[in-house]
Amino acid sequence: MKDRIIQIAGAVVIVALGALIGTSFTPGAWYEGLTKPFFTPARWVFGPVWSVLYAIIGWVGARKFLYGGARGLWAAQMVVNFLWTPVFFGMQMPLAALAVIAVLWSLILAFILREWRADRISALLFLPYLAWVSLATALNAAIVLLN
Repeated sequence: MKDRIIQIAGAVVIVALGALIGTSFTPGAWYEGLTKPFFTPARWVFGPVWSVLYAIIGWVGARKFLYGGARGLWAAQMVVNFLWTPVFFGMQMPLAALAVIAVLWSLILAFILREWRADRISALLFLPYLAWVSLATALNAAIVLLN
């Protein structure tokens, strides 16, 4: 039981650290000055959506650490997820960030496909994450094209 608690706590800490990294790169004047597409969500939407998604991602991570499965894909998507924000907002490189988010999208899809038979719950829980990252990818691509 103690090992399980440590594994769950580890998954939660990993996700929380990533969320903390993301909050240190908040949109500033550079982002506000960009031309954005018509489908850009209101700024206030991002915090609540990512909070829910990170909770889901953490829960799925805990499932992978507890029961096995696509741990490597889960870990890889976390690394790439954490990379996007500093590349886009910190380095202000939307084209490079588009490459990063394309890899992230591919890893999330690969995770879903890999877990579909082995752990349908985890696969289903990642569908909203894939949907949001799909929107974020389109938004990132539009920003590249419009600027």
